[in-house]
Amino acid sequence: MTGCRTLSLTWIGQLWEYETPKVIVVKNRHLGTIYRLLQLLIIVYFAWYVFVIQKGYQARETGPESAVITKVKGVSMSKAPRGTKRIWDVAEYVKPPEGGSIFTIITRTESTKLQTLGTCPESKSVIDARCVSSEDCKYGDMHVLGHGVQTGRCVSSTRGSLKTCEIFSWCPLEDDSVTSESLHEFVPSFTILIKNNIHFPQFGFSKGNIEGDNALKNCTYHPIHTPSCPIFTMDFIVKEAGVNFTELAYKGGIIGVIIKWNCNLDLHPSKCRPEYSFRRLDLQNNISTGYNYRFAKYYNKNGVEARTLIKVYGIRIDVIVHGQAGKFSLIPTIINLATALTSIGVGSVFCDWILLTFMNKDHMYSLRKYDKVWKLEETNTATITTLSSAQDSPATSESLCTNHDPPYKDSSPSSESVTHQEGQQMLSWSDGKSPHMEVDISRRGSSSLLYG
Repeated sequence: MTGCRTLSLTWIGQLWEYETPKVIVVKNRHLGTIYRLLQLLIIVYFAWYVFVIQKGYQARETGPESAVITKVKGVSMSKAPRGTKRIWDVAEYVKPPEGGSIFTIITRTESTKLQTLGTCPESKSVIDARCVSSEDCKYGDMHVLGHGVQTGRCVSSTRGSLKTCEIFSWCPLEDDSVTSESLHEFVPSFTILIKNNIHFPQFGFSKGNIEGDNALKNCTYHPIHTPSCPIFTMDFIVKEAGVNFTELAYKGGIIGVIIKWNCNLDLHPSKCRPEYSFRRLDLQNNISTGYNYRFAKYYNKNGVEARTLIKVYGIRIDVIVHGQAGKFSLIPTIINLATALTSIGVGSVFCDWILLTFMNKDHMYSLRKYDKVWKLEETNTATITTLSSAQDSPATSESLCTNHDPPYKDSSPSSESVTHQEGQQMLSWSDGKSPHMEVDISRRGSSSLLYG
């Protein structure tokens, strides 16, 4: 019963065990080479990529506060089908005219003039409006794709024998009488001035893309020759976006001007300069391509309200600003250094796995890697025994209940043979009334071993 009670106390005592690393030096050229290579890779990764490329020693801020002002310069001329010429200036072809970060340059128009409120046949393109008799038309009904309110009558279309429901709307409809004008001939020579100011509130840093009093005189942007000039030509923007200008001007489209700020505030503020890139933003497909919208101009003709409906095709410019700034800070530096030093230990874990998985012949390394130190305090005796294996044999556990052997006997495999071959050194101390203590130390359980 005493042995079983001791075993129960031993199991409970395992809850309060503490593990501490043990150093074993293994003299193996292949394993040592792998270990040093892993250490070298980890050091190079943190030294080059984390600290040099990613600047891990800096505190960073992304998403600067930004303001954009744009101005377009240029004059164009269009020709109507009847040979009528018209001059277009900035006030007409730039919409909206406020000069914000999003604006459209008109390249082609389709105008339906002299529209007045009245009744006319619905467009043939509206399939639900087709009819055979007036019974197919419902008074007051409106179709989502239609142009007005049905009057309940079925009338002949303006072209052909097809009949459609009559509607109350702005007549004539857009499909019936359209005048097209193109002004894209002179658009490539238009210039766009983009003023951009950014602010990083975390560092209290502000910067603009215009430097010097003469920065805007006689310059246009070029990525190599004049990278600091914020004046761009439409031809350059469209080419950099990789788009065919003729097709873009005819159908319309959206081009993004991306301004990227990447500021290293450890350097002089003049080193913080924007980088410009250009790409088309609207997706092209067979269902809906290009970019267009409609607006109307109203006027009074002979006491009757009339309007001109204009469908516009154009190039929409979206100025998108993003960036980041970094400045030296002690906190991220310490964090990344601590991470680097900790990561070096990954090499030890990997080499331990190789050692115990592929090189652990006859459990030679595992017997020396794992030790247990148990302390038992009795009335007048304290014993500390070092075991060379963490896995006790079943015979030991059983002996605690049936035999009167010491409860902390070294029961690892071949422990007796190793003990007889290597020998044991017993150190004893006794001092007056102090309890007697014995320490069992063998070369097999030492804290540092060398292997050939």
